[in-house]
Amino acid sequence: MENRTFAFIKTDKKLVKLFFKDITVIKGLGNYVEIYTLSQKKHIYYKSLKDLIESLPNEFMRVHHSYIVNLSNVEYFEDNQLVCRDQKIAVAKSYKECLITALNTMML
Repeated sequence: MENRTFAFIKTDKKLVKLFFKDITVIKGLGNYVEIYTLSQKKHIYYKSLKDLIESLPNEFMRVHHSYIVNLSNVEYFEDNQLVCRDQKIAVAKSYKECLITALNTMML
């Protein structure tokens, strides 16, 4: 299970299979998270951002107290904001340097 490409989450009394490549943004809501996908779906899952980031692959990065983004689905980064699909996410100062380093490793 080391190199898995998906995970199951329990939401709406059912287990839903989510492929990591399809996740764009994860927004923290206290002990819950909202998981947004490329297909414009939103899933609510009972887990904190802190616990969730530890079980996600390396392409996921925390960029704000309330947000985790999938770096492979970032469209652009400008003026301390990341854009994933139609969502603009503010990048906190404490995460900015680490984010820039990660994005630089993906540059041509």
